[in-house]
Parts: sequence; C-alpha cells; structure tokens
Amino acid sequence: MALPTLRIIGFIIGIFLITLAVAMVLPMLTLLIFERTEDMPSFIWASLVTLTAGLALVIPGRPRQIHLRPRDMYLLTVSSWLVVCVFAALPLLLTQRISYTDAFFESMSGITATGSTVLTGLDSMSPGILIWRSLLHWLGGIGFIGMAVAILPLLRIGGMRLFQTESSDRSEKVMPRSHMVAKFIVLTYVGITVLGSLAFWAAGMSLFDAINHAMSAISTGGFSTSDQSLAHWPQPAVHWVAIVVMILGSLPFTLYVATLRGHRRALFKDEQVRGFIGLLLVTWLVLGTWYWATTDLPWYDALRHVALNVTSVVTTTGFSLGDYSLWGNFALMLFFYLGFIGGCSGSTAGGIKIFRFQVAYILLKANLNQLIHPRAVIAQKYNGHRLDEDIVRSILTFSFFFTITICGIALLLSLLGVDWMTALTGAASTVSGVGPGLGETIGPAGNFAGLPDAAKWILSGGMLLGRLEIITVLVLCMPAFWRH
Repeated sequence: MALPTLRIIGFIIGIFLITLAVAMVLPMLTLLIFERTEDMPSFIWASLVTLTAGLALVIPGRPRQIHLRPRDMYLLTVSSWLVVCVFAALPLLLTQRISYTDAFFESMSGITATGSTVLTGLDSMSPGILIWRSLLHWLGGIGFIGMAVAILPLLRIGGMRLFQTESSDRSEKVMPRSHMVAKFIVLTYVGITVLGSLAFWAAGMSLFDAINHAMSAISTGGFSTSDQSLAHWPQPAVHWVAIVVMILGSLPFTLYVATLRGHRRALFKDEQVRGFIGLLLVTWLVLGTWYWATTDLPWYDALRHVALNVTSVVTTTGFSLGDYSLWGNFALMLFFYLGFIGGCSGSTAGGIKIFRFQVAYILLKANLNQLIHPRAVIAQKYNGHRLDEDIVRSILTFSFFFTITICGIALLLSLLGVDWMTALTGAASTVSGVGPGLGETIGPAGNFAGLPDAAKWILSGGMLLGRLEIITVLVLCMPAFWRH
C-alpha cells in the first residue's frame, strides 16, 4: 500500500474523528439541561482526545492528485469503522467505570446499530450516556446507508446494482449527481428522525425518551432508555409508532429520494419493498393468531405484541415488548429464523437482506423449470434487471460466508465455555445485527455483561463483519491485497 494512499485514508478517518468529537457536544448539552454535570469532565476529555487524534491525521493535508481505487475502499471502510469505535468508547469508559472491553463492545454495538448491550440500570443512568448511545446508532445508521449506496456497489458486494434503473427508464434515475443523492438521503434521514421523535412524544413518551427511541428506531439499532425496552411504556400508540419508524428505517433510502423527486410509485413498485412488507404482514397475522389462541390476550393486543417483536427482529432493531423467548418452542424457533432475514438493501437494517432470498427463489424456480424443459431459455430477472453471473456469484458468496461466520463464531464461543444456546444465538444476533439473542443470559430480558471478555471481543468482530457485509473485511486477510 503506497504512502500517499495511506495518507489520504488517514485524512478521511481524521475527518470522521473530528465529526465524532463534535458529536460529543450533544451529550454535554444534555447534561447541562438535566443538571447532571458529574459526567461533564469525562465527555470533555473524551472529546478533546478524539479531536486531537483527528487533527493529527488532518493537519498534514490531503495528498493532491491521489484517487482511491476500489481496492483502497476496502481498507478505508474497515479501518474507519474500527477507529471510530475505538474513540467512541471513551465516554463509556470514563463515565461508567467499566472495562475497555465492555466499553468497546457497547461502542461497536452502537455504531453498527446492533443493539447488544452490557449495561444495566438504564432507567437511572446519566442522560448524557443515554443520548450518546442513541447518537452512536444514529450516526452508524446514516453511515451504513452511505456505504451501501456509494461504496458497496462499487466493490460488487451490497447488491444495490439490482435497484439501479436502466438508462432507458428516466424514472429510475433519481439524481444526476451523487452528492445530490447523498444530500437528499441525509435530509430524509433527519426528517424521519424528527417526525419519529414528535410521534413518540405525542404517543406518551417524554421528549428525551422520544428523541432517543426515534434515533434508535430509524437506525434499526435498538438501544432504549429503559432496561424493559418498550415494555416500560404500556401505551399502544408508542408501540405502533415504533413499528412504523422501524419499517421506515428498513426501506431503501434511494427510493425515498426518488419519491421526493416526483416518482410517487418508486417505493410501491419495487419488488424488494413489496416482498418485505408482505413478509411482515403474513407473519403478523399467522403468529398473532397463534399467540391469541394460546394466551388470554384480546386479539388486537396479541397482534400488537407480535407486530412489534416480529418487526424488531426482522428489521434487526432489537426492541422488545416482553420476553418473547417465553412464548414457547414454536415462537422461539420462528424468531430465530426471522433474525436472519433483515430489511432491504440500502437501508439501515442488517441481516442477509430480503432481496437475496427473493433472488434465491428465482434461481430455484428457474432451475426446476430447466429440469422440466431442458432446451428452454429461461429468463431470470429481478426488479427489471437480468440476473447475470456476477450478481448471482456475489449473492451466493455472501450467503455462504454469512453462514460460515456465524458457525465459526458459535464454535469459538462454545470453546470458551458458553452454553450452546447462548453461543449460537449470540453469534447469529450479532452478525445479523439483531441485538438480543435467545435464552436466559442474552435473551430479550438479559444482556451480554455476563459473557467472558474474550467472547465480547469475538462478538464485536462479528458485529463488524455482519455490518460491513463480511466480504469487505475478509478481503483484507488476503496476502494478495497487500501486494502492489
């Protein structure tokens, strides 16, 4: 790797660190508003250290006439997420008096919008830390959208090429310039956050709780301001607002931009969106009816409980309304499966993504038809695009390594003495970005604090792998990557 390339990567990371240092001002203002200034020195020191590190990388300047190649983007993507997590852990380390392992785990969970936590006592915790955790979700969510739209397609990983329109269809061309697309995506993200905050507030939350949960919901992160998560607020309106905002965060943000630009049917005609919404509705009805039949709850309340928990798991958010792991074996197995699906490509959601399942179905159907009609030429299209060999190979490669990563992490956790349920669901939930696993230890009613430190570092790696779509990280392990 040439020195000028490393310099420009360092320059960009420095900008990220300066942005992170400035973001720490929001928790400071929150502490002043709530008159809880005991944590103020910790945030000031964390901000100064982060700002100093950022300036040290930026002051040497940006090398001129140096452009990042696609292979350089792999290193930039992975290193920037890692470095930001390292410094984002400082406020947690200084204020909570926890080990750096726990602080880094919480930071990685926040930035990757996973939602796994090692902290308890959230109901009485410093408002500065609560808003910082939610802000990490919010920043990580918009960061992932930008990566999914701008970087992953370039690296032939993210799948967004399937949702770009052909040049002959002008309705598919959202914006003439990429920076304009980014501008409208940010405006949409901020707008939904503001509307979500107002909706949570009107539904019965305090303004502070409403802002926190809006940032967590739109980023599909899942950090709450209460140990009970959304069960702390019994108002049904709060639960339905959370469902709506989680769904909005799981839809492709480029389609929001297209809708705002006048293409009103952009969202509704997208196969990925239709499949995602259809999956949610069918699961709500089936599981909701089953839950109603096996409990004393009225049908509407049973549907609400199911809708929130199912949406939270499918969108990989991590909110919970009660401990759904106590619903029985059928529900337990179904929630485990749903955690792999994820939202739409180009959204803040994690998981395998719904479009990969849809493409797999198209391929299966085509292969079965080919067996029946060996000489037939069967067109394989998705969202108006032909499924060429490059796209199919990318999807199969990601799906294979996604599964292998979960299996490998689960084996490592079991080697550390973690029970099989915690190991398997912990690996699946962190790589998928769901947040809570299943079982008594890391289930919806527990957290990850009781795991060994080594397990937390392994799971932190799983969060990063899952968030960056695995291949982005694995390519750095290839010796050929570091050769000129």
